[in-house]
Amino acid sequence: MRAHVHVSPVGAPHLVEPERLEKSARRLYGDTFDSLWGDLAPVPQENVHPLEGAVVGLDSFPTPGHASHHVCYLDPDGTLYSGDACGVRVLPGRSVMPPTPPPDTDIEAWETTLDEIARRDPERLALIHFGVAEDVTRHLDELRFRLLDWAESVEGGATEEEFVEYALAELSDSGEDKDTFVQAMPLWQSYRGLARWAEKRAAT
Repeated sequence: MRAHVHVSPVGAPHLVEPERLEKSARRLYGDTFDSLWGDLAPVPQENVHPLEGAVVGLDSFPTPGHASHHVCYLDPDGTLYSGDACGVRVLPGRSVMPPTPPPDTDIEAWETTLDEIARRDPERLALIHFGVAEDVTRHLDELRFRLLDWAESVEGGATEEEFVEYALAELSDSGEDKDTFVQAMPLWQSYRGLARWAEKRAAT
């Protein structure tokens, strides 16, 4: 393998030895694991580089919330390569939704991440799902609103069926492409990640 991977120090060990990660994920996702991700192949240790500041000219910084190991990259030209930290949006649509799958969605950490992104004042968001958003402030505000709204709903006792129905209704009301949204972030996963977060909060 010739590719080199720059990754959060939290995630680096799982790339070299993915067995523990796979075992945990299979417990959570059951029979859907193989269709979602297929086989997990280890990356040679010498090809894995834990992040320390800038990499290939991009400023990297931790952005937990969607996952504890999440990292964003800010280009000097103002483009933020945001991964899942800035949610899912099917451009040219305007709706923004937070992918909150298990096992370690953390609402409080995600709020801090959104503050950090706003502080860095990117000019545009390069979204992994899908496209480049120029209306940065509105986008981040909507993401924060929906993240807190969904968290409150699940923490308040909404069932998986009620949550999915609510989210689909939001998409329908906005005239969005529901099928593409659901493919990018299955709503049952978002519910279960939020439910796991709520259970952890209740236990502390």
